[in-house]
Amino acid sequence: MTADTEPPIRVFVVDNHAVVRRGLVAFLEGEPDLELVGDAEGGAQALEALARLESAGRLPHVVLMDLKMPEPDGIASTRAIRDEFVGVEVVVLTSFGDESRVRGALEAGAAGYLLKDADADEVAAAIRSAHRGELHLDPVVARSLVPRPGAAPREGALETMTSRELDVLRLVGVGKTNKEIASALEISERTARTHVSNILGKLGLHSRTRAALWAVQQGLVDADQREGD
Repeated sequence: MTADTEPPIRVFVVDNHAVVRRGLVAFLEGEPDLELVGDAEGGAQALEALARLESAGRLPHVVLMDLKMPEPDGIASTRAIRDEFVGVEVVVLTSFGDESRVRGALEAGAAGYLLKDADADEVAAAIRSAHRGELHLDPVVARSLVPRPGAAPREGALETMTSRELDVLRLVGVGKTNKEIASALEISERTARTHVSNILGKLGLHSRTRAALWAVQQGLVDADQREGD
């Protein structure tokens, strides 16, 4: 590795199907900018392995996560990883694209959601996007999240948000960028992006502009303050 070359993105694979896991491992080992640091057949084993990797200074940047596994399932495991290991992103790779699972994964903090019929290049792209702090969704999944024309945000969405998400939503409401939100709240830009993605998932919206307008309508942001910014 030269001084101008970025270090590889460390990746950990979680899938309870050995054949799928071996296939992902073989693919990752062939990508020069991706480095496999481990794999596990379930959430509990993954959390134990991540703790060991953290102690060794080898925590992955991105975890590829299956959803349908023995308890804890992929959504619970995603939430636990996001809570316990700062900076580790999770990309879901699953056979299930139903809206409830997608929203559950995004609300748990997933930075990507792919279906298992995705080709290898898309899996690699999702890993790289997650490492950059961007949200990567399978096109089929993305379409399922786009609200119908004129659809309103989800009823009761406000009550599901954490205090930090409300802080972020207020800043979205006055037109702040992710970089400005990160600076204002003293968090990383990647974390700011994750919060925005989670907020959009909870609202059932696909646009931060619509989320900003909703924040004004809910009285979270003063309309004059938004116009002034």
